[in-house]
Amino acid sequence: MNQAKKIVVLAFSGGLDTSYCVPYLKETYDYDVVTVTGDTGGFSEQEVKEIEDRAKELGVLEHRTIDARQEVYDRYASHLIKGNVLRGGVYPLSVSAERLVQAEIVAEVAKEISADAIAHGSTGAGNDQVRFDVAFQVLVPGIKVLTPIRDLKLSRQEEFEYLKERGVEVDPSVKEYSINAGLWGATIGGGETHDPWAEIPDDVFAQAAGESPVEGREYLEIGFDKGEPVSLNGADVPAIEIIEKIELACRKYGVGRGIHIGDTVVGIKGRIAFVAAAAAVLINGHRELEKITTTQWQRFWKDHLADFYGKMLHEGQVFDPIMRDIEAMITSSQDRVTGLVRIRLEKERFEVVGVKSPHSMMDAASGVYGEMPTLFTGTDVQGFSTISGIPSQLYRGASPEKD
Repeated sequence: MNQAKKIVVLAFSGGLDTSYCVPYLKETYDYDVVTVTGDTGGFSEQEVKEIEDRAKELGVLEHRTIDARQEVYDRYASHLIKGNVLRGGVYPLSVSAERLVQAEIVAEVAKEISADAIAHGSTGAGNDQVRFDVAFQVLVPGIKVLTPIRDLKLSRQEEFEYLKERGVEVDPSVKEYSINAGLWGATIGGGETHDPWAEIPDDVFAQAAGESPVEGREYLEIGFDKGEPVSLNGADVPAIEIIEKIELACRKYGVGRGIHIGDTVVGIKGRIAFVAAAAAVLINGHRELEKITTTQWQRFWKDHLADFYGKMLHEGQVFDPIMRDIEAMITSSQDRVTGLVRIRLEKERFEVVGVKSPHSMMDAASGVYGEMPTLFTGTDVQGFSTISGIPSQLYRGASPEKD
């Protein structure tokens, strides 16, 4: 009797890297391959079917597609909105949250079927390798982890030719660019992203967004309840649907395009382009609503911790209990962040043009900024200014040389 083959569970996107992994794992290790796609958003029904068809074409033992959009939102995106998290001041950490959820899904399948090994298609230069590795080490400790793309140090051209030799047709454009789409945005790697002086072509952004920007103007009205989006243009809608609808509305105007240069988890500098309209609109709109409903010290400390939260998420360190502590603090700070935000969309830009809240601290009782308020007098301000300036006066008076 023939002994059953060993099984490896592969995180599968249907792209060039993970498509390469399937025949390589079968031919090199004589494994049966189970592919798992965590649908973290950004896929149409047709694209999901194409991924499933690609897995079957490659000869996998089994393929699973698991809808994980709600988990991406609940576990991470909701905190990124409430925390106003933009890495480097621009990038909404689109891939970070999605990869970690995908890694957890793959680990769960590996445990369920008692797989002999687990695999991912990350390269040796990027951040995803660490996110997958850390998640697998924590969730399925001791399991064999296979990383063909990282180990072989292959170019995209070499992967393309390998698959072509085996009769697997791949879109030639993937030889130059790698586009990863998800609920929280799409990222673009390859091509001009490797040169910090090079401009990213418009057609590459259009490829990631699915269309080129048009002229025009449109308004969105987003309702928030305790920091989370709950309505769009007057209709109560689930958060992930709000995100998807905003993304569609913004695409035609080319909103949400950006470029981020930063420190990778492995210590080198990296550059990506991205299209993340819903994330940009929600984070910026939320920030403006926060400004009228929270105190300056709430925002100051919450934003400091949220920035650290984003750094830990970026580096795949979501299993450290400090992350739950920070999430609790962020949630606590949002108790009064309820109201409406109005957004104006135009070609390649958007603006927060209005906010209102039943908890607004821009109360008429305190007067109008720039005019005399009702809660204090000019004499009060004069005394306040005198007291406030004393530490600086003492410092200057105690200095051997006057500044």
